[in-house]
Amino acid sequence: MKFKINSGFTLMEILIYVAVFSMIIVVLSSFIVWLWHANIKAQVMRETLANVEGAMTRITYEIRDAQSIYTPTTTSTQLSLEILRYLPEGETSSYLDFFLCETQLCLKKEAQDPIALTSDKVEIKNLSFSQITTGTGTYSIQINLKAEYKNPQNLPEYQASLSVTSTVSLRSY
Repeated sequence: MKFKINSGFTLMEILIYVAVFSMIIVVLSSFIVWLWHANIKAQVMRETLANVEGAMTRITYEIRDAQSIYTPTTTSTQLSLEILRYLPEGETSSYLDFFLCETQLCLKKEAQDPIALTSDKVEIKNLSFSQITTGTGTYSIQINLKAEYKNPQNLPEYQASLSVTSTVSLRSY
C-alpha cells in the first residue's frame, strides 16, 4: 500500500492565511495611526498649557513686585504697573504694560520694544484685567486669560483650549 503525501497548501488555506494576515495589518496600522494622533494631541495640550502657565507666572510676579497700578492707561485689556527700581543713585520708577499684540500676550517695559510672552503657535482669545479693592485699601488684580492652539485646518488632534482665572494682590511696602 502506497500513501501519497501532499506537500503544499491548498487554495483555501492560502486564502485564510491572507485574510488573517490582512486583518492583523489593518488592526496594527489603525493602532499606529491612533497612537500618532494621540501623541500630537498631547503635544498640542502641553504647548498650550506651557504658554498659559508661563504667561500667568510672569504676570503674577510683576504684579506682586509692583508699587502701584498705573490707572490712566489700565483698561480691561491692558494692565499698566508702576515698578520701583533701586539704583545706586536712588529710587526711580518705571512702567510696565501687559496687553495683546494681535493674538499674542505682550510685555512692554518703559522705553523698550514689546516682548511676546506666548509663542506664535498659541493665540490668546480673551484677556481681561479687573481691579479689585479690598477693605484694607490694598489692590488686587483679577486676570482672565483664554488661549487656543492655532488650528487653521480645524483638525481634531490640533484642538486645544485653556481658560485660566487668577487673582493677585500687590504687596504692601
